[in-house]
Amino acid sequence: MCVNMHQHAALNSAEAQHTSCFCCKLLWQHEQNCRRKQVCSCSGFVPYRNHIIQYHEVIGSLMGSWGERAALFFNVVSLLGLAVVQIIACASDAYYLYDGLNKRTWAIVWGLVSLLTVLLPSFQNYRAFSFLGLVATTFTAWYMMGTAVHEGQQPGVTHSGPLDPQQFFTGATNILFTFGGHAMAVEVMHAMMAPSKFSVVYLLSSMYVFTLTLPNTISVYWAHGDSLLTHTNALSVLPASQLRSTAVVLMVAHQCVAFGLFITPLYFVWEKLVGTHHASYRTKVLSRVPIVLLVWFLATAFPFFGPVNSLLGAFTTTFSTYLVPCIAYNVTYFDQSAQRSAVRGPPGWFPTWAGCFGVNAFIAAWALIFGVGLGGWASIKEVARQVDTFGLFDPCYQCGP
Repeated sequence: MCVNMHQHAALNSAEAQHTSCFCCKLLWQHEQNCRRKQVCSCSGFVPYRNHIIQYHEVIGSLMGSWGERAALFFNVVSLLGLAVVQIIACASDAYYLYDGLNKRTWAIVWGLVSLLTVLLPSFQNYRAFSFLGLVATTFTAWYMMGTAVHEGQQPGVTHSGPLDPQQFFTGATNILFTFGGHAMAVEVMHAMMAPSKFSVVYLLSSMYVFTLTLPNTISVYWAHGDSLLTHTNALSVLPASQLRSTAVVLMVAHQCVAFGLFITPLYFVWEKLVGTHHASYRTKVLSRVPIVLLVWFLATAFPFFGPVNSLLGAFTTTFSTYLVPCIAYNVTYFDQSAQRSAVRGPPGWFPTWAGCFGVNAFIAAWALIFGVGLGGWASIKEVARQVDTFGLFDPCYQCGP
């Protein structure tokens, strides 16, 4: 629930969510092709049943080793950033529950807690925890909306929106970042009892997310306006109360679960790299520890929640969520023989291959120009400004009133 919103956030979020759903559908189709045969990776074919299939392996089975390595790079960086942000968010939320510890100290505390995720073998162990995240986000979203409406607009509130292109594209890439969960979509499919229902489940989930994000962001921005530009955690602008404390506790729990979900695919990648993916449970657990230590270090070094979101949105999420799936789809199914052998063809509401290729090309070009290009420029400038202002390892980023 940490946001840095501009006036056009709701509209941009809707557009990004629609595009994101289409790209996730492409990933699901790719995964179904791999499931039908075997998983192909740079190291050769491996049986699907004894192997946790991952995003980069699906892309590799379609585009060869170069596609796999490119997808692996962007996915690893994206998931690494997502995991870092969860520790930063836990520290930021916990500070508003008890400010006797600064945010850096809270980051160290939650880094220790995050070590527990090495004990959970796969996504199947997160099913019950996922419901906790659902309860937490639902309660917090409606609490924020209800409080904003009840308190009304603050005296002297202004709604200037982005004052220059840098602010606009920083906010836009922040929104792109929220769809970085696609980086672990294939692992989620692998853990499902009925993976063929993934696309329907994802669509329904996206519709539910709209009921949380849109009323929440619109109402909080209406009540507090431009003060959110200097408070990347929106909970900080709401009055202290028992309800806010409850929301903080629930969100910290949710972010701990999210940390586990985002870092688990990194565990799998690391296990395959060091040769422990098929080793004993104890060996796997011990081999995962260096990944958590790296994330922990980065979270304490770069506590800039909003700017880090924007930077990752520009340079990682755009590739793993938008560019790679669209390009892989067009390259794979451009040949007519591949179209005839596809497990799933174009959707019924869009029945032509040429039309799908055109939509994919548009999404890829849009993400490359506005996400990587303009968004990358804006986010780099913003991160550089934050480092100059606060420095690395800042003890209490944005702790002022």
